[in-house]
Amino acid sequence: MAHINRKYIDKHWTVFIVRGLFAGIFGFFLLFGGISNVELMIAIISVFLLLIGIVDSVSALYSSTKKRGWINSIIDAAVDVLAAIILLFFAKGDLVFSLVVISIYTIVSGLIDVFHGFLSTVDPTDRFIRVLTGICGCVMGAVIINAGSFEIMTFIRFFGAYLIIVGTTSLIYGAHNRNQEIEDSIARKESRKNTAKQVKKVANKKTTKKRK
Repeated sequence: MAHINRKYIDKHWTVFIVRGLFAGIFGFFLLFGGISNVELMIAIISVFLLLIGIVDSVSALYSSTKKRGWINSIIDAAVDVLAAIILLFFAKGDLVFSLVVISIYTIVSGLIDVFHGFLSTVDPTDRFIRVLTGICGCVMGAVIINAGSFEIMTFIRFFGAYLIIVGTTSLIYGAHNRNQEIEDSIARKESRKNTAKQVKKVANKKTTKKRK
């Protein structure tokens, strides 16, 4: 059994599984759904951001009770909800402004992922996943905001591709952390068994010495 540093095992793997499912479903819908109405696509993106914001908010509340990792979840939730509110209430009908908001959101989310990867993650696999997702977000966000010759729907599909990447990496991240948690549980059980055996051996030795 490999040694596991319990301090750095993420216990919020469920959040990443849920985020990954949402991102994958919405990303697939944006990329392959065949919808040509840009306003509808932006509305769908707003709904996705609100759902993700709710997931992150619930994660922040739960993490705050455990006094660990809640600040990261609050940051994620704030970015998601803020972008959704802007798209729903301030960018309504303004497609160019909506596109700018989506591109900025993608870049900011990418930077946050890179930040989490280097500063909030110790496991090499987790770090690689977060940093890779962050770099993809920064690159796609930059492409969306700079390639002005493309149609707006093309930008939306770029965002859909980004969501598929986020969904895939989030599912991998969540599954990896779930495996770590299972390994940690097994290691704890083995440790308790070994401790019990050692205590029993010591007790037997003491009993043998008393008999002599």
